[in-house]
Amino acid sequence: MGWRYERWVVEHPLPLGASARPAVGTSVRAGDPLASGTLLGSPVRVEGGRKLGVEPEDVDRVARVRIGTDVTRGTVLARTGRRFARAVTAPVDGRLVHRSFEGDFYIAPITGTWTVRASMDGTVVRSDDAAVTIEGSAWGLGGVAAYGPDAFGELALGVDAPADEMAPARVDVKQSDKILVGGARIAAEVITRAHACGVAGLVAGAAPAGGLRVVYGEEVTAAGGATVEDRPTVLCLLGFGNGPLPNEIYLPLVAFSGKRAAIHVGSARLFVFAPEALLDALDAPPLVLAGDFGGVRPLEGETGLTGVTRFPSDTYCEGLATKDGVVPVPNVLPYDAPR
Repeated sequence: MGWRYERWVVEHPLPLGASARPAVGTSVRAGDPLASGTLLGSPVRVEGGRKLGVEPEDVDRVARVRIGTDVTRGTVLARTGRRFARAVTAPVDGRLVHRSFEGDFYIAPITGTWTVRASMDGTVVRSDDAAVTIEGSAWGLGGVAAYGPDAFGELALGVDAPADEMAPARVDVKQSDKILVGGARIAAEVITRAHACGVAGLVAGAAPAGGLRVVYGEEVTAAGGATVEDRPTVLCLLGFGNGPLPNEIYLPLVAFSGKRAAIHVGSARLFVFAPEALLDALDAPPLVLAGDFGGVRPLEGETGLTGVTRFPSDTYCEGLATKDGVVPVPNVLPYDAPR
């Protein structure tokens, strides 16, 4: 498979502590906020009952702040007496998250905030504490792996040909809030420069695994899925290393230039919100690993089986003769096969 215009169902998992979320039946557009919340650090214990001189069961009676309330340093949490008053105050800015049976208070510092945004134009079909799911119609193209947060913006070309590698000089602040198409390969320098220039996301045939580790850290694996909010968004369509885009993939990207698009990291998929009649659905050709190792490229031209062949990795298997040499048959996969 390749590009398809159809009805998609896109799920957006929610972290704990969402303050609000849309109701089922709500219409949304890609980029609209679905839910938001705060990230909390390790709670700090504040002595309550003993410091106030009251029994633990009486702390509720003298408490001044409800559980779940945001407080600043010095906020009075509880107070007793008048002439000889005793008070418990918050030692840090944060949120009062718990009051123990011993009468102590627990305040968790707020370390950040999060917002989950829609990756599809459509209607909310599920909304609960676990996830918000949207159903809608769009052009969709699946990839191998995606990194960073979901991205939204106008689709723009960053290369002149599907086999080109995006040059750092092609990235500047004029592409702010856009999703750039990067051709066969995007290096770590391009990814970090694009993020600094405010580019919403990058789409390319491949990216070097070493470059991805530089940008995202050692947690990045072949499965993808790094979702740290302050990192750039990258979608690898074919694999890792170098992957010239087949015309069946690249030419629709040219036709879609200027259209609204979204990268849904959870499914490693690019959605483009363009009319169905803009182009016909296109099947992508099979893909092949270049040689015994290396990047990914489309399998094009005449081919033929060569029988059992020894390859540089000292493995023996059926070979396939291509215009670029003999490759192992297991290295040839349909575009949409797991890789």
